[in-house]
Amino acid sequence: MKYTDMGNKQSTRLSDRILFALELALDQNDLAIAELLTRGIEMSMTRNTGGGEFVERRDYPADLEEAMRKLNSLKEQKKSGQ
Repeated sequence: MKYTDMGNKQSTRLSDRILFALELALDQNDLAIAELLTRGIEMSMTRNTGGGEFVERRDYPADLEEAMRKLNSLKEQKKSGQ
């Protein structure tokens, strides 16, 4: 599910909104913004997660995994000069 419809603003998590922006940046091939938004997602998903012994047990949503694949592909394209 792409986050093209933000739905109920009361129930949307910060990471959902950042993912929406990340998908938009990737669609526009904007690597600089996509990398910043990726850092924002990481921060929003891991805040308030416990002490130094904390281990993340949640799986990343399929949408986020797809966005990360697109980001890696965009990085490769930029690196090869395409």
